[in-house]
Amino acid sequence: MSSPTLVEIEGHQLKLTNLDKVLYPEAGFTKAEVVDYYARIAPVMLPHLRDRIVTFRRFPDGVDGESFFEKRCPGHRPEWVPVAEGPGDRGGPIRYCVLDSVAALVWAANLAALELHTPMSRAGDMHAPTMVVFDLDPGPPAGMAACAEVALLIRDTLAGLGLRSVAKTSGSKGLQLYVPLNCYHHTDHAKSFSLAVAQLIEKHHPSLVVTDQKKELRRGKVLIDWSQNAYFKTTICAYSLRARPRPTVSTPVTWEEVEAAAGGQPLSFEAAEVLDRVAQLGDLFADAASLEQRIPAPMR
Repeated sequence: MSSPTLVEIEGHQLKLTNLDKVLYPEAGFTKAEVVDYYARIAPVMLPHLRDRIVTFRRFPDGVDGESFFEKRCPGHRPEWVPVAEGPGDRGGPIRYCVLDSVAALVWAANLAALELHTPMSRAGDMHAPTMVVFDLDPGPPAGMAACAEVALLIRDTLAGLGLRSVAKTSGSKGLQLYVPLNCYHHTDHAKSFSLAVAQLIEKHHPSLVVTDQKKELRRGKVLIDWSQNAYFKTTICAYSLRARPRPTVSTPVTWEEVEAAAGGQPLSFEAAEVLDRVAQLGDLFADAASLEQRIPAPMR
């Protein structure tokens, strides 16, 4: 392994280690390239990260090796990486990392935290989501085209309620659709709303959509996972890498791209492509962090 490399970012010194280690063997994508990706994507990723607790999924030996989820912010974190309390375990509340700067994001990348998972709420009030998520997971042989078809159905249903939505790939095999809120709602309200929308879609398209997570019901259908709106659940953060054979990214996409995917066009992007997209298109997920909308009041 190579000697550690000292870098200074935003006035903070970091020691980067094992930069020549290949973390994505199929692509020959090294830890240095992972660190470089996160440093370069930071300007558009940080608005979706900086106020939220983060769960790391770390791959110290690359995507073909063992991995582990890490909720507790490591004790060896630099003092300038903030922490915040979030959902705990039997031992009580957990202090999670909050990645609020380029330096903090690079520090996490140096831990081989390839995947960064965040909740719907900002740190400080885990029961006040800033967005509602519809996580679309295809059951084989259904794939991305079916997910895109379902995403369009949800988009149009939400539009009928006067609500705008944004979409991103999961970076794996599915799609995720988000309704920006950015004004006070309670988790229970968001969860009941997402369930109601999912069940409405399922009612009208039973051969395509399922809302029950039982595996035997999901074959050939798209699961609309509304349960991801629980305060203790997370989804992959926009612009996070994924632990796939190649360095795919959870990538914000246009609705035109989703429509093309419903017609069979591929919808998957790797790190270098995402950097190029951001240079050309900016942050397609910006509304998720800023657009204020109110979902209908729950039925009584």
